[in-house]
Amino acid sequence: MSTARNGWELPISEQQLARLTHDMDEAHRETLPAMRAGAVDLAEEIRTAERTDLGRRRFLLGAGGVAAAMALAACSSSDKKSDASASPSSSGAVSGSGQYTGDLKVVALATALENQAVGAYRATLAAAKAGKLGTVPPAVATFVTTAMAQHADHAKAWNAVLTGAGKPAITGVPLSNQADVTAALGKATDVGSVAKLALQLEDQAAQTYLFATYNVISPAGISTAATIAPVEAMHAAILHYVLGQYPVPDDFLPVDKAASTTLLTV
Repeated sequence: MSTARNGWELPISEQQLARLTHDMDEAHRETLPAMRAGAVDLAEEIRTAERTDLGRRRFLLGAGGVAAAMALAACSSSDKKSDASASPSSSGAVSGSGQYTGDLKVVALATALENQAVGAYRATLAAAKAGKLGTVPPAVATFVTTAMAQHADHAKAWNAVLTGAGKPAITGVPLSNQADVTAALGKATDVGSVAKLALQLEDQAAQTYLFATYNVISPAGISTAATIAPVEAMHAAILHYVLGQYPVPDDFLPVDKAASTTLLTV
């Protein structure tokens, strides 16, 4: 049964939406152990790689002096070019200070996208509380709250990788499109308009994770992204229902909406 709310109409019943949200939350909880384990493994892989590289550099400097150091620099330059062609940062742009490099740049992007989604859902709840979106069905508010908490869990896992690798955690939304997202949220006048924006963010996140699974180097990074991607896809599927669009399954999820690390501003 549809529910009309100040000109906006929920295409499915609140009971159906509540059931979909419950199933989504169960799926998320089932992925938590694997997601956290993957994040721990990824941080260790990065630390090990850095220790190996440091040891390699010290050996070469001791054995061959300046000539060896120059040879290593040339090799490192070649490696970076190779990595750039095999990762989401393939556009060649360097973000901010460059403190996040290689797979860590993809981790930083993932964290920022999760924070962006958390902020969008939090702003939605605030707008609903202020009466800016009309009367919001309780089931919609429950979905928003649940999805926001899941994105926060994902951001926490990715930040653990960054801090475990000795890098700063990302607590804000260092993305160049954040101002546009904030502006769009401010213009929303009903649940439908907010749902459209949320769907764009969820599609972007899911496709970014899929893109990462065959572009990052680390096996643990691939595993973590593959664990989170289906949950993001469930968010998107439910939003399709909220918008009255039956989510027809794709044999292969596209990646045309995947975010690039060029969005990062740190």
